[in-house]
Amino acid sequence: MAKRTSVNFPGFSHQNPIPNASRIGNVMMTSVISGVDPGTRNMPKELAKQVSNLFAHIRAAVEAAGGTPDDIIKIEFWMKEPSTGRAALNDEWVKMFPDPASRPARHTQALGPDSPAQVTCAFTAVFG
Repeated sequence: MAKRTSVNFPGFSHQNPIPNASRIGNVMMTSVISGVDPGTRNMPKELAKQVSNLFAHIRAAVEAAGGTPDDIIKIEFWMKEPSTGRAALNDEWVKMFPDPASRPARHTQALGPDSPAQVTCAFTAVFG
């Protein structure tokens, strides 16, 4: 059986003792990723900036595990305002996944009101 490996990447960390992601064999699943500014843990007020940061963290996470965004099979998003925030999300989505015939599955849910973030995500990647 393959051994589990923690995956971390520069510019993002959790306050709790958990990795940014975990990988067993060719499968990686992330912990929750937010749109904090890389390296500072400051949360921008603007949704568009949070989304931009979030997609930079998605790329950094999959690359830290030895893959590319093409290896991502599903992304789950949580948004405070799913109905009004999708435009910002879709802008970055199309940049990262330009081919409509080859995009990961996606699900967007409401984010709890206590979160300082306007958007977070978690994703699964399958390598090889």
